[in-house]
Amino acid sequence: MFGLDTGLTILLIATLVAACVFEFINGFHDTANAVATVIYTKSLKPYVAVVWSGIWNFIGVYFGGIAVAMGIVNLLPMEALVDQNVYHNIAMVLALIITAIAWNLGTWYFGIPCSSSHTLLGSIFGVGIAYMFVSVDGEMGLNWKKVGDAGLALMLSPLFGFGFTMLFMWIFTKLIKKKRFFKEPETNKKTPFWIRFVLILTCTSVSFSHGSNDGQKGVGLIMIILIALLPTHFALDSSKNTTNMMGNISHIENYLGKIDTTSLEESTKKLYHNVKNDATALGTVISNSIGPDEIPNKERFEVRKHILGLSKASEKLLKCEDCKITLDEKETKHFKKNISELKTYTEYAPWWVILMIALSLGIGTMVGWKRIVVTIGEKIGKSHLTYAQGASAEITAACTIGVSSGLGLPVSTTHVLSSGIAGSMVARGGLRNLQYGTVKNILIAWLITIPVTVVLSGGLFLLLRWLM
Repeated sequence: MFGLDTGLTILLIATLVAACVFEFINGFHDTANAVATVIYTKSLKPYVAVVWSGIWNFIGVYFGGIAVAMGIVNLLPMEALVDQNVYHNIAMVLALIITAIAWNLGTWYFGIPCSSSHTLLGSIFGVGIAYMFVSVDGEMGLNWKKVGDAGLALMLSPLFGFGFTMLFMWIFTKLIKKKRFFKEPETNKKTPFWIRFVLILTCTSVSFSHGSNDGQKGVGLIMIILIALLPTHFALDSSKNTTNMMGNISHIENYLGKIDTTSLEESTKKLYHNVKNDATALGTVISNSIGPDEIPNKERFEVRKHILGLSKASEKLLKCEDCKITLDEKETKHFKKNISELKTYTEYAPWWVILMIALSLGIGTMVGWKRIVVTIGEKIGKSHLTYAQGASAEITAACTIGVSSGLGLPVSTTHVLSSGIAGSMVARGGLRNLQYGTVKNILIAWLITIPVTVVLSGGLFLLLRWLM
């Protein structure tokens, strides 16, 4: 397969299966949050809710884009993805997957709503930090800007979940006059159709949003595997004709020529020359090819490096005040547009990768959900969920996750929704309405997941590198 020997082919298949297992676990671990409210408000029967949520998770992954997936891929440095010793790349991939699966299963077993997002990102951080100990130049192995963006999103999203759910509870009290909406479901009474419709709609929204965000993390994980083990095949999108890049490169070089380099500071000049050198090198490779299959295998990853280097340096260069004076707003916009078009050659995922993850997440949603549902429905607050609480928590979760997906930021469905439930309990009965034991366990899992997975994945990576 792809020119690999039998042993490496088996390892490739095993890692892809393991990535699907991670997403399967994510399905019954994280997506249980999406169905907890409709189950505990008796809006849907448990298995109907789980199947319905699984379907919308699948749809969310398949049609939710790949912005978050590419954010996951770009956390690691290019040098960490490609090594002359393919077994070193296998060590990286195995460290990521083993850590992520082990921690997810452990927290699921104890019924703790732990975030698969935190788990995967912590695993990536650990490998990236450990990479500096084995890299030739000793540089840090993480894209710290991406790490900062992802970390901020993960830290702030639960606060949004808590605060905005309380806000929605207040809005509901002002707009909805039917008292039944603010009461607990009654055993012998059927839930009114309009309430069921609202809660099913919010459950659907959370499930779709979860697929479009958490599902993309699985897509990103598989792309890391493919780029690490098969860089000559997956470094670039082979479905696109690379000769079309020449127009973008020509425009970029034209805009660079308009910048007065004599007025630039030394640090800015360095950025300018980095952009110019990457553009020139990229143009040289592409001009010698007539299509994606004509680029020599050993140069395909070099093309990827030039595109990513060009993108990163250009982003910083365009923030320079001297450059803003030289290029007007229209020229700057066109410059960015050409950079974005070049990035489409590296920021992609084959349809079959998206399908694999969509199926894994969707099927995973349909099994193993009960432990987390019980925690969300019974153990966060002292009182039973009301219809208003379920709706407000899920509206908040769907909006928060949806906006984050649009921005390409990873967030935790688990922590957004569980904090939303907590916020609804406080809105209903004050702080005394929380079960502090459960809240404490969720907070502990929230705080320790990243440090623990960083240590586990980093240590495992160094051990496997040493063994291989």
